[in-house]
Amino acid sequence: MKAKLSYTLLALALTVPAVLIAQADTAKPAAPTDTSVVPMGPTADQQTTSKLVYGLLSDSRYAYRPRQLDDALSADIYKRYLDALDGSKQFFTAQDIQGFMPYETKLDDAIKSGQLAPAYDIFAVYRKRVAERVAYARNLVKHQNFDFNTDARWYYDREKAPWAANGKELDDIWYKSVMNDWLRLKLAGKKPDAIAQTLDKRYANIQRSVDELDSEDVFQSFMNAYTSAIDPHTDYFTPKTAENFNQQMSLSLEGIGAVLQRQDDTVVIREIVPGGPADLSKKLQPGSRIVGVGQGSDGAITDVIGWRTDDVVDLIRGKKGTRVRLEFIPPEGGLDGAHSMVTIVRDKVKLAEQAAKSEIMTLPASGDEPERRIGVVKLPAFYQDFEGRRRDPNNYTSATRDVRKLLDGFKKQHLDGVVMDLRNNGGGSLDEAVDLTGLFIDQGPVVQVRESGGRVSVSGDTTPGVSWDGPLAVLINRGSASASEIFAGAIQDYGRGLVIGETSFGKGTVQNLIDLDRWPANEGGQRFGQLKLTIAQFFRVAGGSTQHKGVVPDIAFPVTVDATEYGEDTYDNALPWTKIAPVQHTQYGNFAPILPKLEAMHDTRVKTDKEYQWWSEDVATFRAEAAKKYVSLNEADRRGERDKQQTQRKERQEERKTLGLPLDPLAGDLADDGLGASERDIVKDAQREKLADERPDPLLHESAAILGDAIQVLDQDQKLSAVVLPESTAPGSWAD
Repeated sequence: MKAKLSYTLLALALTVPAVLIAQADTAKPAAPTDTSVVPMGPTADQQTTSKLVYGLLSDSRYAYRPRQLDDALSADIYKRYLDALDGSKQFFTAQDIQGFMPYETKLDDAIKSGQLAPAYDIFAVYRKRVAERVAYARNLVKHQNFDFNTDARWYYDREKAPWAANGKELDDIWYKSVMNDWLRLKLAGKKPDAIAQTLDKRYANIQRSVDELDSEDVFQSFMNAYTSAIDPHTDYFTPKTAENFNQQMSLSLEGIGAVLQRQDDTVVIREIVPGGPADLSKKLQPGSRIVGVGQGSDGAITDVIGWRTDDVVDLIRGKKGTRVRLEFIPPEGGLDGAHSMVTIVRDKVKLAEQAAKSEIMTLPASGDEPERRIGVVKLPAFYQDFEGRRRDPNNYTSATRDVRKLLDGFKKQHLDGVVMDLRNNGGGSLDEAVDLTGLFIDQGPVVQVRESGGRVSVSGDTTPGVSWDGPLAVLINRGSASASEIFAGAIQDYGRGLVIGETSFGKGTVQNLIDLDRWPANEGGQRFGQLKLTIAQFFRVAGGSTQHKGVVPDIAFPVTVDATEYGEDTYDNALPWTKIAPVQHTQYGNFAPILPKLEAMHDTRVKTDKEYQWWSEDVATFRAEAAKKYVSLNEADRRGERDKQQTQRKERQEERKTLGLPLDPLAGDLADDGLGASERDIVKDAQREKLADERPDPLLHESAAILGDAIQVLDQDQKLSAVVLPESTAPGSWAD
């Protein structure tokens, strides 16, 4: 099932006014109800919210590209809402779509008036169709009559497929889907009874997850069909999702410090944050099942078995210094184990896993070249605690502040260079992108921002001095977006460092958060949510936009994902590329004269770099398989493919031992265990995720080596160095 009812936060670039941040709501939620038997419709608050969102998105004072909400836009919203519900076209039939057609040009009126019945009517049919499909799938599993000796195929990519004409056509689609699920588990070594049990539970969980969707979920999905029709990066957040978003940006929350995941009918602790309240209690462990929650020292225990994860989280979170009591089953007890109780004092918890981290890579001596040590900063997001900054501008969580500390450590260790690893960094705070650039340049513009009226403002570094004035490289990939592109583009435009990797995502727009609770009669509370809307477009100091085109690296690695499959180019309503006048800025260097030599050194080295070669082979294989958009349902063929993959992994591991290379900690895992995230052992799955971070990273190693090459080339040729780095006394002076 391709459900899109939860929003995806990708490639954010935010400037958030202080007055627009709301406090967390820690009120106890109502117990979940069985929505499968309760008709849903919009609440009064949702009707008000719909009108507010319409007002903002149609007003050029707020939206960068406002669009008139008319019949044409209604048709676009209609299409996007259907895609959000059934993007894989596995539930609705062409007859259903025909029945929905009267709504196609009426959704604009529904949004303007707040009379949102059409959205709920469509969802009611969707929920009914899910029940029908789940019943069919469970019946298939019960009879177990699959023939895996045919030439049948499962075409899993159905985004552009036509709607099934009727239920019989859907039966064929689902038959092959279930057949593929069965075959995956069979190839993973599962016995028929275990496969049947796993799949029956899996399909029942699909039904349950849809039944548990409430009015707020449906409303958010429908409103995001509207916002995404305006542009790809405009989103509506309910009060709950707005709170989660703000916590992600600040890397902190007030609670117990545990990552929760639902499994079967209970919520289970997946991870415990080191040093957090749950960790300090010494009673809770990963794998513990939460079955009851009580407030304070003596509040009644609420049974939370069967609850949604977010509803349980709402009960457990709360203000710093307050108490919460958890009734739980220790992991060794199993589902029927003895219950235990723990009282925990809530505290502010730092989400350290998402913070900047560092490591040091050593490049061995070669010939006349000495050993070099390269510092690596891995930055997963441009985070900032906006509320903390307002309270105390000298003490708050910030990507720039954290990176500055890491750079100070590098300077004390006299490292030879620094690689900023921004792979899969989807962005974050625009201010952080500017401030972080200021750690490497000594005052100057960083980004230009053009508002809807055409006014262009320039944001830049105004603080004298730098934190790192030595050799620098920035590593990016297709997942590097928005704030990452601002930083990488500025470093490239200034000639301050090399940009290495893949062309970035191509998101060149700026979003802002608006708290919708600021308008309706100032009633207080958190009722209407927040709107993240596009307010401006940003441009590099050289005048070009990163929109669509992204940041093109100086030294390119093989492309892992095609631009037509992932990136700004995949959005049908993204803003076009354009450019404006450049702004004056210092040109610290120009690496063009040495790029051919660096490319040649890179090409020579990777020919003998086994990890890099294996990575290149895997990328080519992945892209070839993805291009097929189907899998064979012939057991012999699939078993041959699986055995080939496992043999390849074993051979590579043996070769690592022979060559003295670091071993792959996941080489012994099955390439495909046939299970979903909620079906695996939660503790082992979390451990596997951590081991994945320890796998060989040939791209990072090669990036450090390329930076080492640049240092070597410039050290050996002072005349060339004077051409490449003319500002010999400015940041970026790479010569010893």
